[in-house]
Amino acid sequence: MRSDGLLSIISWFSFIGITIGVATLIIVMSVMNGFKIELQERIIGFNGHIYINKYGESISDYKLDIDQYKNIEFIDPNITFQSLMIAGSTNTGVLVKAISPSILGNYKIINENINTVRNNPLDCDCILIGDTLATKLGLEIGSLVTLYSTQTISTPFGSLPKTKDLIISGIFHSGMSEYDSNFTLISLKNGQSLTNNGDKVTTIEIHLSNPNNIDETKLRLSQQFSSTNYLVRDWKEVNSTFFEALKVERIVMFIILSLIILIAAFNVVTSLFILVKNKTKEIAIMRTIGLSRMGIMRIFLLVGSIVGISGTIIGTLVGYIITINLENIRSVLNNQFGLNLFPPQLYYIDKIPTDIQSSQVLYIVCFSILISILATIYPSYAASRLEIKGILKNA
Repeated sequence: MRSDGLLSIISWFSFIGITIGVATLIIVMSVMNGFKIELQERIIGFNGHIYINKYGESISDYKLDIDQYKNIEFIDPNITFQSLMIAGSTNTGVLVKAISPSILGNYKIINENINTVRNNPLDCDCILIGDTLATKLGLEIGSLVTLYSTQTISTPFGSLPKTKDLIISGIFHSGMSEYDSNFTLISLKNGQSLTNNGDKVTTIEIHLSNPNNIDETKLRLSQQFSSTNYLVRDWKEVNSTFFEALKVERIVMFIILSLIILIAAFNVVTSLFILVKNKTKEIAIMRTIGLSRMGIMRIFLLVGSIVGISGTIIGTLVGYIITINLENIRSVLNNQFGLNLFPPQLYYIDKIPTDIQSSQVLYIVCFSILISILATIYPSYAASRLEIKGILKNA
């Protein structure tokens, strides 16, 4: 009786372990998939797919014939620089992107969530800021701020940084903490004035209608800007370190969480050995009435596989249900217990993104079932090779 009780406990631990392992793998991998996609969309939402720069120089000839490139949606010649922003008695460092006012309408990530009173909030001596930055400095639409450039001008009192007084004409919310707290937009004319670039720009950003065909467009642009002074890069190259780190993190997390399934599989081995020990008489009887060794092995393979397969199926359902409701679960826990799960300051975005990939779920399911079946092979083989001489006689 004790052996049967122990067998039942170990079998339940095996089932629960596989269920938790599969569910955790699906949840974590789905979150990491969503995290990558969300960051990718927001990074590209603020920046182009292809960047054209000139070594150590600004670019004067930045007009391109879009009709020659079917895949180009729009072109954004701009200037991006660091600046000190002062508002009253408060100040902070910001990243300033100076673009043409006519281009602003193409930035959907800004236009979809912006509070402004103007048709074009950049067609003036104005500035757009993120809502987190506005809250931090206590600013609102109509507030006056001053930008300080790294460029200097000569005065009777020595060299002083160039400054520009600007009115906040709009406050946007991108959902990405890094941009909402540090990113600002001004007109290209004001940017050129602050950086002494005249009528030049520092970067030409190419936004594509179909990012999947980026290689073909990049090749054509590289041929057009074939001078050694130009550098043509795509967004993958510019952010390669960041996304490579995410890729490595996903692989490591998968390996670590897979150990839960492996540990549960060891419990399956243990439970089968106990089952073999408890059922030696039954095995001997079945062998005596003509059941082959392979038949015995198939029986124990089936018994052991049931635990793994059922745990995998339940784990998949649990993982799927939790994943699609993860943001609601986070909100409930934060509200009920005063927690701060998934803070946007740490994870860059303001909600938990998820992306359940069917191929990945199928891979996890197959991996779990395969491990569960492999764990049953040796105990099942041991049961089939059990010597029955003397077992019934001693019974």
